[in-house]
Amino acid sequence: MTDQAASIGDEPLDIQDVERRIKAIFIGSVGNLVEWYDFYAYTAFALYFAPAFFPGSDPVVQQLNAAVVFAATFLMRPLGGWLFGFIADRYGRRLSLTVSVVCMCFGSLIIAVTPTYATIGFAAPAILALARVIEGLSLGGEYGASATYLSEVADAKNRGFYSSFQYVTLIGGQLTAIIVLLLLQKVFLTPEQLKDWGWRIPFAIGAALAVIAAVMRRSLQETDAFEEAKKASKPTGSITKLLNYPRELLLVVGLTAGGTAAFYTFTTYMQTFVKLSVGLTEDQTTFVIFGSLIFATILQPLYGALSDRIGRKPLLIFFGVAGTLATVPILTALKDTKSPFIAFLLICGAWIFTAGYTSINAVVKAELFPTNVRALGVGLPYAITVSLFGGTAPAVALYFKSLGHEQWFYYYLSGMIFLSLLIYATMRDTKSESAMHRHE
Repeated sequence: MTDQAASIGDEPLDIQDVERRIKAIFIGSVGNLVEWYDFYAYTAFALYFAPAFFPGSDPVVQQLNAAVVFAATFLMRPLGGWLFGFIADRYGRRLSLTVSVVCMCFGSLIIAVTPTYATIGFAAPAILALARVIEGLSLGGEYGASATYLSEVADAKNRGFYSSFQYVTLIGGQLTAIIVLLLLQKVFLTPEQLKDWGWRIPFAIGAALAVIAAVMRRSLQETDAFEEAKKASKPTGSITKLLNYPRELLLVVGLTAGGTAAFYTFTTYMQTFVKLSVGLTEDQTTFVIFGSLIFATILQPLYGALSDRIGRKPLLIFFGVAGTLATVPILTALKDTKSPFIAFLLICGAWIFTAGYTSINAVVKAELFPTNVRALGVGLPYAITVSLFGGTAPAVALYFKSLGHEQWFYYYLSGMIFLSLLIYATMRDTKSESAMHRHE
Protein backbone atom coordinates (compact mmCIF):
# COMPACT_ATOMS: atom_id res chain seq x y z
CA MET A 1 0.00 0.00 0.00
CA THR A 2 1.68 3.23 -1.10
CA ASP A 3 1.11 6.81 -0.06
CA GLN A 4 0.09 7.61 -3.61
CA ALA A 5 -2.49 4.85 -3.67
CA ALA A 6 -3.81 5.82 -0.27
CA SER A 7 -4.25 9.42 -1.29
CA ILE A 8 -6.60 8.60 -4.17
CA GLY A 9 -9.98 9.58 -2.81
CA ASP A 10 -11.28 9.08 0.68
CA GLU A 11 -12.70 5.59 0.24
CA PRO A 12 -12.46 3.51 3.41
CA LEU A 13 -10.44 0.32 3.44
CA ASP A 14 -12.45 -2.85 2.91
CA ILE A 15 -12.96 -5.08 5.91
CA GLN A 16 -10.64 -7.84 4.67
CA ASP A 17 -7.82 -5.36 4.20
CA VAL A 18 -8.39 -3.93 7.68
CA GLU A 19 -8.35 -7.44 9.18
CA ARG A 20 -5.15 -8.27 7.30
CA ARG A 21 -3.40 -5.16 8.61
CA ILE A 22 -4.57 -5.68 12.18
CA LYS A 23 -3.46 -9.33 12.16
CA ALA A 24 -0.04 -8.39 10.78
CA ILE A 25 0.41 -5.60 13.30
CA PHE A 26 -0.69 -7.87 16.15
CA ILE A 27 1.73 -10.67 15.26
CA GLY A 28 4.57 -8.26 14.60
CA SER A 29 3.87 -6.47 17.87
CA VAL A 30 3.60 -9.64 19.94
CA GLY A 31 7.01 -10.74 18.73
CA ASN A 32 8.36 -7.31 19.62
CA LEU A 33 6.87 -7.61 23.12
CA VAL A 34 8.50 -10.99 23.67
CA GLU A 35 11.91 -9.73 22.54
CA TRP A 36 11.74 -6.73 24.84
CA TYR A 37 10.42 -8.82 27.73
CA ASP A 38 13.52 -11.00 27.42
CA PHE A 39 15.71 -7.93 27.30
CA TYR A 40 14.08 -6.11 30.20
CA ALA A 41 13.95 -9.16 32.44
CA TYR A 42 17.63 -8.45 32.99
CA THR A 43 16.83 -5.00 34.40
CA ALA A 44 13.77 -6.07 36.37
CA PHE A 45 15.70 -8.82 38.19
CA ALA A 46 19.11 -7.11 38.37
CA LEU A 47 18.60 -6.31 42.06
CA TYR A 48 18.32 -10.05 42.71
CA PHE A 49 20.94 -11.63 40.46
CA ALA A 50 23.68 -8.94 40.57
CA PRO A 51 25.18 -10.40 43.81
CA ALA A 52 25.27 -13.84 42.18
CA PHE A 53 27.50 -12.63 39.34
CA PHE A 54 29.36 -9.66 40.83
CA PRO A 55 30.92 -10.22 44.29
CA GLY A 56 31.16 -7.39 46.81
CA SER A 57 29.04 -5.83 49.52
CA ASP A 58 28.34 -2.38 48.01
CA PRO A 59 24.96 -2.51 46.20
CA VAL A 60 25.82 0.59 44.13
CA VAL A 61 28.97 -1.10 42.82
CA GLN A 62 27.04 -4.30 42.07
CA GLN A 63 24.41 -2.36 40.16
CA LEU A 64 27.11 -0.39 38.34
CA ASN A 65 28.71 -3.66 37.22
CA ALA A 66 25.32 -4.96 36.06
CA ALA A 67 24.71 -1.67 34.24
CA VAL A 68 28.09 -1.89 32.51
CA VAL A 69 27.16 -5.35 31.18
CA PHE A 70 23.81 -3.86 30.11
CA ALA A 71 25.66 -1.09 28.24
CA ALA A 72 28.11 -3.57 26.70
CA THR A 73 25.23 -5.36 24.97
CA PHE A 74 24.55 -2.17 23.05
CA LEU A 75 27.92 -2.44 21.37
CA MET A 76 26.45 -5.33 19.37
CA ARG A 77 23.36 -3.43 18.33
CA PRO A 78 24.99 -1.67 15.34
CA LEU A 79 26.08 -5.07 14.03
CA GLY A 80 22.56 -6.35 14.56
CA GLY A 81 21.15 -3.25 12.87
CA TRP A 82 23.32 -3.91 9.83
CA LEU A 83 22.84 -7.69 9.68
CA PHE A 84 19.08 -7.81 10.16
CA GLY A 85 18.55 -4.61 8.18
CA PHE A 86 20.38 -6.26 5.27
CA ILE A 87 18.24 -9.39 5.62
CA ALA A 88 15.03 -7.35 5.78
CA ASP A 89 15.85 -5.23 2.73
CA ARG A 90 17.32 -8.09 0.68
CA TYR A 91 15.15 -11.07 1.64
CA GLY A 92 12.11 -9.60 3.36
CA ARG A 93 10.89 -8.19 6.65
CA ARG A 94 9.35 -11.50 7.77
CA LEU A 95 12.58 -13.47 7.66
CA SER A 96 14.50 -10.79 9.54
CA LEU A 97 11.89 -10.58 12.29
CA THR A 98 11.78 -14.36 12.70
CA VAL A 99 15.54 -14.86 12.93
CA SER A 100 15.95 -11.98 15.40
CA VAL A 101 13.50 -13.48 17.89
CA VAL A 102 15.27 -16.86 17.64
CA CYS A 103 18.52 -15.15 18.65
CA MET A 104 16.76 -13.62 21.64
CA CYS A 105 15.62 -17.09 22.67
CA PHE A 106 19.22 -18.32 22.83
CA GLY A 107 20.40 -15.32 24.84
CA SER A 108 17.65 -15.68 27.42
CA LEU A 109 18.18 -19.42 27.74
CA ILE A 110 21.90 -18.97 28.41
CA ILE A 111 21.19 -16.58 31.29
CA ALA A 112 18.65 -19.01 32.74
CA VAL A 113 21.19 -21.83 33.06
CA THR A 114 24.49 -20.01 33.76
CA PRO A 115 26.14 -20.95 37.10
CA THR A 116 26.96 -18.19 39.60
CA TYR A 117 30.30 -16.56 40.44
CA ALA A 118 30.57 -18.72 43.54
CA THR A 119 30.45 -21.84 41.35
CA ILE A 120 32.60 -21.01 38.31
CA GLY A 121 34.25 -17.71 39.24
CA PHE A 122 34.96 -15.07 36.60
CA ALA A 123 33.44 -17.28 33.89
CA ALA A 124 29.98 -16.49 35.31
CA PRO A 125 29.92 -12.74 34.48
CA ALA A 126 31.74 -13.53 31.21
CA ILE A 127 28.98 -15.92 30.12
CA LEU A 128 26.38 -13.42 31.28
CA ALA A 129 28.01 -10.79 29.09
CA LEU A 130 28.02 -13.21 26.14
CA ALA A 131 24.31 -13.87 26.54
CA ARG A 132 23.62 -10.15 26.65
CA VAL A 133 25.73 -9.63 23.54
CA ILE A 134 23.53 -12.15 21.69
CA GLU A 135 20.44 -10.33 22.93
CA GLY A 136 21.96 -7.02 21.87
CA LEU A 137 22.55 -8.40 18.38
CA SER A 138 18.92 -9.50 18.25
CA LEU A 139 17.51 -6.18 19.40
CA GLY A 140 19.80 -4.27 17.08
CA GLY A 141 18.02 -5.95 14.22
CA GLU A 142 14.57 -6.03 15.79
CA TYR A 143 14.10 -2.28 15.90
CA GLY A 144 14.76 -1.52 12.23
CA ALA A 145 12.85 -4.50 10.88
CA SER A 146 9.94 -3.99 13.27
CA ALA A 147 9.67 -0.24 12.68
CA THR A 148 9.80 -0.83 8.94
CA TYR A 149 7.25 -3.64 9.01
CA LEU A 150 4.70 -1.81 11.16
CA SER A 151 5.07 1.39 9.12
CA GLU A 152 4.69 -0.41 5.80
CA VAL A 153 1.75 -2.57 6.82
CA ALA A 154 -0.26 0.45 8.05
CA ASP A 155 -2.38 2.59 5.76
CA ALA A 156 -1.03 6.07 5.12
CA LYS A 157 -3.73 7.95 7.04
CA ASN A 158 -3.15 6.01 10.27
CA ARG A 159 0.54 5.21 10.03
CA GLY A 160 1.48 7.15 13.16
CA PHE A 161 -1.17 5.34 15.20
CA TYR A 162 -0.31 1.84 13.99
CA SER A 163 3.46 2.27 14.21
CA SER A 164 3.12 3.57 17.79
CA PHE A 165 2.38 0.00 18.80
CA GLN A 166 6.08 -0.72 18.46
CA TYR A 167 6.64 1.22 21.67
CA VAL A 168 3.38 -0.03 23.18
CA THR A 169 4.79 -3.53 22.97
CA LEU A 170 8.32 -2.38 23.76
CA ILE A 171 7.09 -0.87 27.03
CA GLY A 172 4.73 -3.84 27.33
CA GLY A 173 7.77 -6.08 27.42
CA GLN A 174 9.02 -4.27 30.46
CA LEU A 175 5.55 -4.38 32.03
CA THR A 176 5.43 -8.12 31.47
CA ALA A 177 8.81 -8.50 33.14
CA ILE A 178 7.53 -6.55 36.13
CA ILE A 179 4.36 -8.65 36.31
CA VAL A 180 6.51 -11.78 36.43
CA LEU A 181 8.59 -10.09 39.13
CA LEU A 182 5.48 -9.28 41.18
CA LEU A 183 4.13 -12.80 40.89
CA LEU A 184 7.41 -14.29 42.00
CA GLN A 185 7.80 -11.74 44.80
CA LYS A 186 4.28 -11.88 46.19
CA VAL A 187 2.85 -15.27 45.28
CA PHE A 188 5.34 -17.99 44.53
CA LEU A 189 8.73 -17.32 46.15
CA THR A 190 10.32 -15.82 49.24
CA PRO A 191 12.96 -13.06 48.87
CA GLU A 192 15.65 -15.60 49.76
CA GLN A 193 14.48 -18.00 47.05
CA LEU A 194 14.41 -15.19 44.51
CA LYS A 195 17.99 -14.20 45.28
CA ASP A 196 19.16 -17.81 45.42
CA TRP A 197 17.62 -19.32 42.25
CA GLY A 198 14.24 -17.74 41.50
CA TRP A 199 15.73 -15.02 39.28
CA ARG A 200 16.38 -17.74 36.66
CA ILE A 201 12.65 -18.34 36.11
CA PRO A 202 11.88 -15.19 34.06
CA PHE A 203 14.70 -15.97 31.63
CA ALA A 204 13.40 -19.51 31.12
CA ILE A 205 9.93 -18.07 30.50
CA GLY A 206 11.41 -15.62 28.01
CA ALA A 207 13.14 -18.36 26.05
CA ALA A 208 9.89 -20.31 25.78
CA LEU A 209 7.90 -17.23 24.71
CA ALA A 210 10.51 -16.44 22.07
CA VAL A 211 9.98 -19.86 20.48
CA ILE A 212 6.24 -19.19 20.29
CA ALA A 213 6.85 -15.74 18.80
CA ALA A 214 9.17 -17.19 16.15
CA VAL A 215 6.49 -19.68 15.09
CA MET A 216 3.92 -16.87 14.87
CA ARG A 217 6.24 -14.66 12.83
CA ARG A 218 6.78 -17.38 10.26
CA SER A 219 3.13 -16.85 9.25
CA LEU A 220 3.49 -13.09 8.74
CA GLN A 221 2.53 -11.79 5.33
CA GLU A 222 5.26 -9.82 3.59
CA THR A 223 4.52 -6.10 3.16
CA ASP A 224 3.13 -4.72 -0.09
CA ALA A 225 5.90 -2.12 -0.16
CA PHE A 226 8.62 -4.77 -0.17
CA GLU A 227 6.89 -6.75 -2.90
CA GLU A 228 6.47 -3.61 -5.02
CA ALA A 229 10.12 -2.67 -4.45
CA LYS A 230 11.22 -6.09 -5.73
CA LYS A 231 9.35 -5.40 -8.96
CA ALA A 232 10.83 -1.91 -9.30
CA SER A 233 14.46 -2.89 -8.69
CA LYS A 234 16.57 -5.74 -7.37
CA PRO A 235 16.61 -5.72 -3.53
CA THR A 236 20.03 -4.85 -2.14
CA GLY A 237 20.03 -3.72 1.47
CA SER A 238 23.65 -2.69 0.94
CA ILE A 239 25.50 -0.02 2.91
CA THR A 240 26.75 1.37 -0.41
CA LYS A 241 23.16 2.10 -1.43
CA LEU A 242 22.42 3.49 2.02
CA LEU A 243 25.27 5.99 1.75
CA ASN A 244 23.32 7.68 -1.04
CA TYR A 245 21.19 9.15 1.76
CA PRO A 246 23.71 10.90 4.06
CA ARG A 247 21.30 13.60 5.21
CA GLU A 248 18.70 11.03 6.26
CA LEU A 249 21.33 9.01 8.11
CA LEU A 250 22.44 12.06 10.08
CA LEU A 251 18.82 12.92 10.79
CA VAL A 252 18.26 9.50 12.37
CA VAL A 253 21.27 10.07 14.65
CA GLY A 254 20.06 13.52 15.68
CA LEU A 255 16.48 12.37 16.09
CA THR A 256 17.50 9.50 18.34
CA ALA A 257 20.21 10.88 20.64
CA GLY A 258 18.12 12.81 23.14
CA GLY A 259 15.08 10.58 22.86
CA THR A 260 16.91 7.34 23.55
CA ALA A 261 18.74 8.84 26.53
CA ALA A 262 15.39 9.96 27.97
CA PHE A 263 13.70 6.65 27.23
CA TYR A 264 16.34 4.51 28.93
CA THR A 265 16.45 6.91 31.86
CA PHE A 266 12.72 6.73 32.54
CA THR A 267 12.46 2.99 31.93
CA THR A 268 15.64 1.00 32.51
CA TYR A 269 17.34 3.29 35.02
CA MET A 270 14.25 4.37 36.96
CA GLN A 271 13.92 1.09 38.83
CA THR A 272 17.47 1.44 40.15
CA PHE A 273 17.09 5.19 40.74
CA VAL A 274 13.97 5.04 42.90
CA LYS A 275 15.43 2.14 44.88
CA LEU A 276 18.95 3.42 45.53
CA SER A 277 18.57 7.21 45.26
CA VAL A 278 14.98 7.91 46.30
CA GLY A 279 15.11 5.18 48.94
CA LEU A 280 11.83 3.41 48.26
CA THR A 281 11.40 -0.20 49.30
CA GLU A 282 11.55 -2.97 46.72
CA ASP A 283 7.75 -3.28 46.75
CA GLN A 284 7.23 0.47 46.40
CA THR A 285 9.79 0.59 43.60
CA THR A 286 8.07 -2.16 41.66
CA PHE A 287 4.59 -0.62 41.94
CA VAL A 288 5.78 2.92 41.10
CA ILE A 289 7.60 1.74 37.96
CA PHE A 290 4.71 -0.52 36.97
CA GLY A 291 2.17 2.28 37.29
CA SER A 292 4.27 4.79 35.36
CA LEU A 293 4.80 2.30 32.53
CA ILE A 294 1.05 1.70 32.30
CA PHE A 295 0.65 5.47 31.91
CA ALA A 296 3.40 5.54 29.27
CA THR A 297 1.77 2.70 27.33
CA ILE A 298 -1.55 4.55 27.16
CA LEU A 299 0.16 7.66 25.81
CA GLN A 300 1.79 5.93 22.82
CA PRO A 301 -1.26 5.34 20.58
CA LEU A 302 -2.80 8.66 21.65
CA TYR A 303 0.27 10.58 20.54
CA GLY A 304 0.64 8.40 17.46
CA ALA A 305 -2.95 9.16 16.41
CA LEU A 306 -2.37 12.85 17.12
CA SER A 307 0.64 12.84 14.80
CA ASP A 308 -1.64 11.57 12.00
CA ARG A 309 -3.68 14.75 12.45
CA ILE A 310 -1.13 17.49 13.17
CA GLY A 311 2.10 15.97 11.85
CA ARG A 312 5.19 14.42 13.42
CA LYS A 313 7.27 17.56 13.87
CA PRO A 314 5.08 19.33 16.49
CA LEU A 315 5.31 16.32 18.82
CA LEU A 316 9.08 16.09 18.44
CA ILE A 317 9.48 19.80 19.19
CA PHE A 318 7.21 19.42 22.22
CA PHE A 319 9.45 16.64 23.51
CA GLY A 320 12.58 18.70 22.86
CA VAL A 321 11.39 21.89 24.54
CA ALA A 322 9.66 20.25 27.52
CA GLY A 323 12.46 17.74 28.00
CA THR A 324 15.14 20.41 27.99
CA LEU A 325 13.31 22.57 30.52
CA ALA A 326 11.71 19.97 32.79
CA THR A 327 14.25 17.13 33.09
CA VAL A 328 16.43 18.70 35.80
CA PRO A 329 13.47 19.86 37.98
CA ILE A 330 11.73 16.48 37.68
CA LEU A 331 14.79 14.39 38.57
CA THR A 332 15.76 16.78 41.38
CA ALA A 333 12.26 16.63 42.89
CA LEU A 334 12.23 12.86 42.45
CA LYS A 335 15.51 12.51 44.31
CA ASP A 336 14.21 14.62 47.21
CA THR A 337 10.81 12.98 47.67
CA LYS A 338 10.11 10.10 50.00
CA SER A 339 6.54 9.57 48.82
CA PRO A 340 5.86 6.71 46.39
CA PHE A 341 2.82 8.57 45.04
CA ILE A 342 4.79 11.75 44.35
CA ALA A 343 7.50 9.66 42.71
CA PHE A 344 4.85 8.07 40.50
CA LEU A 345 3.44 11.48 39.49
CA LEU A 346 6.89 12.86 38.69
CA ILE A 347 7.81 9.93 36.46
CA CYS A 348 4.44 10.23 34.72
CA GLY A 349 5.20 13.92 34.22
CA ALA A 350 8.41 12.94 32.47
CA TRP A 351 6.48 10.54 30.26
CA ILE A 352 4.11 13.28 29.11
CA PHE A 353 6.96 14.80 27.10
CA THR A 354 9.04 11.66 26.49
CA ALA A 355 6.10 10.05 24.68
CA GLY A 356 6.35 12.85 22.13
CA TYR A 357 9.47 11.06 20.93
CA THR A 358 8.77 7.39 21.65
CA SER A 359 5.31 7.27 20.05
CA ILE A 360 6.44 8.40 16.60
CA ASN A 361 10.20 7.92 16.35
CA ALA A 362 9.79 4.65 14.42
CA VAL A 363 7.47 6.05 11.78
CA VAL A 364 9.50 9.23 11.38
CA LYS A 365 12.62 7.23 10.60
CA ALA A 366 10.76 4.86 8.27
CA GLU A 367 9.31 7.81 6.37
CA LEU A 368 12.80 9.13 5.67
CA PHE A 369 13.99 6.24 3.47
CA PRO A 370 12.84 4.50 0.27
CA THR A 371 11.78 0.87 0.55
CA ASN A 372 14.94 -0.79 -0.75
CA VAL A 373 17.11 0.56 2.10
CA ARG A 374 14.44 1.37 4.69
CA ALA A 375 15.11 -1.33 7.30
CA LEU A 376 18.86 -0.77 7.11
CA GLY A 377 18.45 3.02 7.10
CA VAL A 378 16.21 2.91 10.15
CA GLY A 379 18.07 0.21 12.06
CA LEU A 380 21.80 0.87 11.61
CA PRO A 381 22.16 4.59 12.53
CA TYR A 382 19.56 4.12 15.26
CA ALA A 383 21.50 1.21 16.75
CA ILE A 384 24.75 3.18 16.69
CA THR A 385 23.12 6.13 18.43
CA VAL A 386 21.37 3.98 21.03
CA SER A 387 24.67 2.25 21.74
CA LEU A 388 26.31 5.60 22.43
CA PHE A 389 23.56 7.43 24.31
CA GLY A 390 20.78 4.99 25.28
CA GLY A 391 22.40 1.86 26.64
CA THR A 392 25.05 3.93 28.41
CA ALA A 393 22.52 6.10 30.28
CA PRO A 394 22.23 3.84 33.36
CA ALA A 395 26.00 3.39 33.55
CA VAL A 396 26.63 7.14 33.21
CA ALA A 397 24.06 7.90 35.90
CA LEU A 398 25.50 5.33 38.30
CA TYR A 399 29.04 6.51 37.60
CA PHE A 400 28.11 10.07 38.56
CA LYS A 401 26.37 8.67 41.65
CA SER A 402 29.49 6.71 42.61
CA LEU A 403 31.45 9.98 42.40
CA GLY A 404 28.96 11.70 44.69
CA HIS A 405 27.62 13.99 41.94
CA GLU A 406 24.43 12.30 40.84
CA GLN A 407 22.92 15.63 39.77
CA TRP A 408 25.45 15.89 36.94
CA PHE A 409 23.46 13.25 35.11
CA TYR A 410 20.34 15.43 35.21
CA TYR A 411 22.14 18.14 33.23
CA TYR A 412 23.71 15.58 30.92
CA LEU A 413 20.26 14.25 29.98
CA SER A 414 18.80 17.73 29.57
CA GLY A 415 21.70 18.66 27.28
CA MET A 416 21.20 15.56 25.15
CA ILE A 417 17.53 16.40 24.65
CA PHE A 418 18.43 19.98 23.70
CA LEU A 419 20.83 18.76 21.00
CA SER A 420 18.04 16.69 19.47
CA LEU A 421 15.70 19.69 19.70
CA LEU A 422 17.99 21.53 17.30
CA ILE A 423 17.41 18.74 14.78
CA TYR A 424 13.65 18.66 15.33
CA ALA A 425 13.39 22.40 14.73
CA THR A 426 15.19 22.28 11.38
CA MET A 427 13.97 19.00 9.82
CA ARG A 428 11.02 18.49 7.50
CA ASP A 429 7.77 16.98 8.73
CA THR A 430 7.90 13.43 7.39
CA LYS A 431 4.12 13.06 7.46
CA SER A 432 3.72 15.56 4.63
CA GLU A 433 7.02 14.71 2.92
CA SER A 434 7.16 10.94 3.26
CA ALA A 435 9.39 8.58 1.27
CA MET A 436 7.17 5.57 1.94
CA HIS A 437 6.00 5.45 -1.69
CA ARG A 438 9.53 5.49 -3.10
CA HIS A 439 11.03 2.14 -4.08
CA GLU A 440 14.27 3.11 -5.87
